[in-house]
Amino acid sequence: MTTPTAPRLGTALARLLVLAAALLGVLLAGAAPASAHAALTGSDPQDGAVVATAPKEVGLTFSEQVAMSPDSIRVLDPSGRRADTGEIIDLCSGAVVKYGVALRAGLPDGTYTVAWQTVSADSHPIAGAFTFSIGAPSATSVALPEQAAGGGVVGALYGIARYLSYAGFAVLVGGGAFVLLCWPRGAGVRPVQQTVVRGWLTLTGATLVMLLLRGPYTGSGKLADVFDLGGLQAVLQTKTGAALTSRLLLLGAAALFVAVLFGAYARRTDPKERKDLAFGLGLGGTVVAAGIAGTWALAEHASTGIQPGIAMPVDILHLLAVATWLGGLTTLLVALYRAPSVERAAVERFSRVAFVSVAVLVATGIYQSWRQVGSWSALTGTRYGQLLLVKIGLMAVLVGIAWISRRWTRRLAERAPTLPEPEPEAEGTEKDLEDEGLENEGLADEAPDDEDAGDDRPADADADGEDAPEEIDPERAAQLARQRAAVATARRKKARDADPERTGLRRSVLTEAAVAVVLLAVTTVLTSTEPGRTEEEAARTGGTTAGSTAVPDRPVDFRLPFDTGGVDGKGVVRLSLDPGRTGANALHLFVERPNGKPLDVPEIKVNLTLEEKGVGPLPVAPDRIQTGHWSASGVQLPLPGEWRIQVTVRTSEIDQTTIEKNVKIG
Repeated sequence: MTTPTAPRLGTALARLLVLAAALLGVLLAGAAPASAHAALTGSDPQDGAVVATAPKEVGLTFSEQVAMSPDSIRVLDPSGRRADTGEIIDLCSGAVVKYGVALRAGLPDGTYTVAWQTVSADSHPIAGAFTFSIGAPSATSVALPEQAAGGGVVGALYGIARYLSYAGFAVLVGGGAFVLLCWPRGAGVRPVQQTVVRGWLTLTGATLVMLLLRGPYTGSGKLADVFDLGGLQAVLQTKTGAALTSRLLLLGAAALFVAVLFGAYARRTDPKERKDLAFGLGLGGTVVAAGIAGTWALAEHASTGIQPGIAMPVDILHLLAVATWLGGLTTLLVALYRAPSVERAAVERFSRVAFVSVAVLVATGIYQSWRQVGSWSALTGTRYGQLLLVKIGLMAVLVGIAWISRRWTRRLAERAPTLPEPEPEAEGTEKDLEDEGLENEGLADEAPDDEDAGDDRPADADADGEDAPEEIDPERAAQLARQRAAVATARRKKARDADPERTGLRRSVLTEAAVAVVLLAVTTVLTSTEPGRTEEEAARTGGTTAGSTAVPDRPVDFRLPFDTGGVDGKGVVRLSLDPGRTGANALHLFVERPNGKPLDVPEIKVNLTLEEKGVGPLPVAPDRIQTGHWSASGVQLPLPGEWRIQVTVRTSEIDQTTIEKNVKIG
């Protein structure tokens, strides 16, 4: 005998959720390891340099402020032993962000490896390594780590926790707003209560996981270090650790808000008292929600870059609008499926709230896009810009589906006055309803016949009203319970089918929720991707109009993105001219893939031209040192002025391109 089960959301929901989960997996699996604003812009000694005597220290220059720890810079000798003292030296001066580490005295000749790892101002880990040689290059036993900073199992778990924290925040804030603004009666509906409470639990749990994973995420990358109390203490002293701790404290206040909303507020019957309490909950809830949103704004992209004083409140407003819309949408979906009695007026009110939220999203999103992207070329030529286009596309799809939902809502409102109130059920129709319900569920053959039922029927089904036996056979009781469940399922199905407008609304809201899952995933990846403006600034070094002023006794370093158009034809050339002044210079070129790994190319050529004095082009044919590293010594720059450096990169027999940069030589 088939056992009737509780009503489910149907195959359409299952398919949509599977599709959403698959798209989410593709997005997260295809996401590169987190990169950020800060980048290494120079080093002393330079990568691949050969110095006559051992330097006293190794210095690293970054594009923006970073957080350094005692082990952020490690120098290893050819045998893999530490060659530094472990003392980080602050060499920052004005706008220059530079840190170094002192070297031990009496270092022998050979090739040394500098491995560095730090955390940028927007909370993401960055790392790298390079080599230099004392006296002459030598073999080295040091193996550079293959895993990027913030990658591996720890990075994946941290990314999942970040996604769940955004989702939990949206459900918590949006669910509370939906109850207060759209459906006050929903405060007493158990499925709605469960949804909001689960949002709070998800956000709290994800925040705790992020706090525990933060140490290994920005450090060793080992999952076992989650239980390192010393590492946890160090995390609590960082900006991100303080933000996560503040979020936990605010979640305590949010728990009180939830308790009052689903407790005292739900039980209030006096309209004035209920209105006063709703005002207090709305004001307090907004403050707490803004505070929680602020923990993201203070620790991530909004806190760095240009105009942070404007960007942080805009980011808070953006997060609140997202939560109100998507969290309210989730709560509405639960109400439509689990509490079909939700009033049409409530759906109409949410439609208006969602419209305002989308308007706020558009306004704040335009500002954030300008701030993080900065140009049309960065919108299509950088990973951040491409992800932003995907997000905009998903937003357009979501708005389109919301428009369809709004039409269903309008039809609900139009039909509302003509719908008759359900009549009380007549006692004599119970059996007919049971038969109809069982037949609709394909279970009519399981209903007991009158002659088979005999004295085993319960009292409420006895035609003569006689009392049922005191004891009922357990198997028979279970059978009757299954029949009642089938009847209840049939009643709900019949009620849904009798209201096609509500069914259409339910399906459109379900589709919105599925798209919102993917949209939230894209947003999560965006928050851990280097903004397009930063990447574009590096790309601009390839333009002929941009200049780079050489400082005496300081090498000229810049990056030249290229694309030959062939297979494996995209990458970046890092060029270094040392000492970057008239006379003899050492030229180093490092050819890298877009992910930062060395790219082996068959040929690379350089031409130097000083147009204002009619000098050049002077050809330079660098020698291949190792994979991705080319070098030329004794490159002569006879006169000061603005030199044009042209680099020709060939990636195959037929694919090549020439990129250039103007550099002022003093």
